[in-house]
Amino acid sequence: MSKGKSGLEDVIVTSSAICNLNEKSNIVEIRGYDLLDLAEHSSFEEVCYLLWYTRLPSAKELTEFTQTLANNRQIPMGMIELIKRLPKTSTMDSLRTWASALAAYDSEPDNTSNEATIRRITKITAVMPTIAAAAYRISQKQEVIQPDLHLNHAENFLHMILGKEINSSLSRAFEKSLVLYSEHELNASTFSARVITSTLSDVYSAITAAIGTLKGPLHGGANEEAMKLLLAIESPEKAEKYVRPLLAEKRRVMGFGHRIYKLGDPRVKLMKKISKEIGEETGQLRWHEICEQVEEVVGVEKKLFPNLDFYSAPAYYCLGIPIDLYTPIFASSRVSGWSAHILEQLQSNRLIRPRTTYTGPSGLKYVPLSLRQ
Repeated sequence: MSKGKSGLEDVIVTSSAICNLNEKSNIVEIRGYDLLDLAEHSSFEEVCYLLWYTRLPSAKELTEFTQTLANNRQIPMGMIELIKRLPKTSTMDSLRTWASALAAYDSEPDNTSNEATIRRITKITAVMPTIAAAAYRISQKQEVIQPDLHLNHAENFLHMILGKEINSSLSRAFEKSLVLYSEHELNASTFSARVITSTLSDVYSAITAAIGTLKGPLHGGANEEAMKLLLAIESPEKAEKYVRPLLAEKRRVMGFGHRIYKLGDPRVKLMKKISKEIGEETGQLRWHEICEQVEEVVGVEKKLFPNLDFYSAPAYYCLGIPIDLYTPIFASSRVSGWSAHILEQLQSNRLIRPRTTYTGPSGLKYVPLSLRQ
């Protein structure tokens, strides 16, 4: 057997019609559409429809789909009490527990038909922001904000987090970030979801595994760490002096580098623009300016490019979103992509069972316990 690649780097494990990371043109395509174009012009609901139904919806289909998502935002009875009974924990831990517990409210969780799976992923995608916002507010001893069925997905998410409505330009900027995070090929959490699905386990198990995978700081969480870095730096003028010693000590600067992209993360172009616009509108442009200074230093010293997480950090901070919610927001967006992969895996399923290259000893003879020294 040939030697395996560490971390499955560049190993093709399946075929997919969902997302194309075109390394030559440095473009991300969703079902053939440029992700940046989708983020600029479509809604999060429209991208969900595209991911799950393989095409863009008609106006009537989008209206009906948007209403269906809104109608599924309510948390099942007992879920709030479950969250309240949990010991103080992170919002991602609460999300993971919730995703697993939600199976108990499904009368046929093991039904893998396409219709049942669509119904299930619709509920999960619609209610995940409700759970994320509720779990955080409960942890802060704040009143839980109920979902507003008259707001779109992004507007309602911000409303439940902040307890108020914000203007349309800021909520639209937030929605663009959700689209940018919605799907990204066979990343670690998506792979986890597909592996679980390939065993014909239920959707809730697959989403729970994906959330647990995303919680790892080498996958999700980079924007949380990036914002902590920006807060420590405090001002653009201090950026170079703060970052150079980190690089000299070979410490990781979170939000930089990517396994796939050699020419830089193409999503950054739009996220950087969004970050600047939000910073200007909220009068907090300095956080974006610190990012630019850090990007310049890391680029010169390490030849590394920022990824999507780096510029989403100041954007979310300027919107007033608590740092502990950055990764749950990631999960609440990426669940749309996880769901698309679950659907695709079920359509032509084969158990995912890779191999390893064995590196241990061989041919050892068992020695009775009485003869061992």
